[in-house]
Amino acid sequence: MASKGFFSKFLEYHRFLHRNLSIGKLYRRTMSAKLPRYPSQSTSPPSFDDMSNKTLVIDMDEWLLKSNSTFHYFMLVALEGGGFLRGLLLLFSYLFTYLFASEELMLKVMVMFSFCGMKVDGFRLDRAVLPKYFLENVGIEGFEILKKGLKEAKGVVCVSRRVPRVMVDGFLRDYMGVKEIMGREIGMKYGFFSGALMDLDEVKLAQKLEGIGGDVMAFGSCFGKYSQQHPFSEIYTTTKQEKKNWKTLPQDMYPNPLVFHDGRLAFTPTPMATFAMFIYLPLGFALSVLRSLIFGLLPYSLSIPLGSLTGSRSCLVGQPPQHKTGTNRAGGQLFVCNHRTLLDPIAISAGLNRPVTAVTYSLSRLSEIISPIQTARLTRNKEEDRRRMSTLLARGDLVVCPEGTTCREKFLLRFSPLFAELTDRVVPVALNTRVDMFYGTSTSIFKFMDPFYFLMNPRPEYWVEFLEKVPTEGRSIDVANGIQRKIGEALGFELTALTRKDKYIMLAGNEGIVKA
Repeated sequence: MASKGFFSKFLEYHRFLHRNLSIGKLYRRTMSAKLPRYPSQSTSPPSFDDMSNKTLVIDMDEWLLKSNSTFHYFMLVALEGGGFLRGLLLLFSYLFTYLFASEELMLKVMVMFSFCGMKVDGFRLDRAVLPKYFLENVGIEGFEILKKGLKEAKGVVCVSRRVPRVMVDGFLRDYMGVKEIMGREIGMKYGFFSGALMDLDEVKLAQKLEGIGGDVMAFGSCFGKYSQQHPFSEIYTTTKQEKKNWKTLPQDMYPNPLVFHDGRLAFTPTPMATFAMFIYLPLGFALSVLRSLIFGLLPYSLSIPLGSLTGSRSCLVGQPPQHKTGTNRAGGQLFVCNHRTLLDPIAISAGLNRPVTAVTYSLSRLSEIISPIQTARLTRNKEEDRRRMSTLLARGDLVVCPEGTTCREKFLLRFSPLFAELTDRVVPVALNTRVDMFYGTSTSIFKFMDPFYFLMNPRPEYWVEFLEKVPTEGRSIDVANGIQRKIGEALGFELTALTRKDKYIMLAGNEGIVKA
């Protein structure tokens, strides 16, 4: 009898949830039907012709992003800001609330598990990690409206109804060029996020719009319920069905290029993908340890074929140069490469099938100890570094990464010209990598874990191409720029004048000097 009573109460509770959720969906459909529609097949509305006296208020979730799914953004915050345990708790809470809770409650639960207890000071995920995933979800159709508004309108205000403002601020400011941003806030106490999600501050939004002035054009069905408080001249809405036909914004159309980004995950952590990652983690850890032992203890003639049996791949292009020939001032050959991971010198050493020495600026002591090849630390003092590198080059082959830091995307940073003053010929080496689950680079204090994360991938791949030797005649800066261009052409990468300092200030808020 007790089980029968429990079952009847459960059915009654299920009908209650279904009835309330259905009413909510009906309300949303009714509101959308009452508002003006932006036809998916038409061009811009007539009022877009002159926007000089217009103020645009845009719902980011509805009019900028193609997909309304927010789980992967919160999972990125949980994993990158709190670790695997927090991410696992978020995954379990999401699966439970997805079945039994409303959308609003599910959103609040995700915020709670992602942010509760996280430090407010130093939160940089909105600039270092999340922009990449937001950019990959931007639709061209919505972006064109934002772009036109930023160029011609009196003002543009972006509103985030679902993703908290602290998560979208960096993306909208740094990559979309939006200055006025409104969103839901997260409670804070004693310098930590409490995890409580606040409602959108409508009074502040009204004051912001009033301060800008002009006729207000609203893009988003959510603004329909504010039409009594705000004198919107026009309200445009779109639907999920229409957004399915939207095209993703290509990288060459980004207002600001995505050169740097941080974080360990190399995939979009949807619920199923995240679940698969947690299932794979024990195997990935075992593979990383096994591959480290193989490449660290065995000669390259054995380690490379054995490594391929574990899923790792390597591709060698071009003929590796033999031992030094010609009239070189130094005793060994100088190999100059772009910087993809801390394993770059090891990949070059494997391609040569002989040991080399690598010079570094800020490699941790632990990384130096576990490195299978000899490493030497530089001081950032030009004269002292020249002396050290000359001494090392006189003893044998030397590998230098003149970018000074890694870059994940298809860009090359500025090459430091010091290497061009050491010898009369250098060997450029073009490097590229491919990962499918974890990035093998980071700006965190746990950089010593970078090689292990790279080797944790199911199928990590290294691509090594030895280019023709280049003479170092002329000014060292011209030689450095020429080699940067040569490597860029081989890889199809874009050249930049950005430096290590630029990267670390943007992603980590420091200059990237590792002390331990």
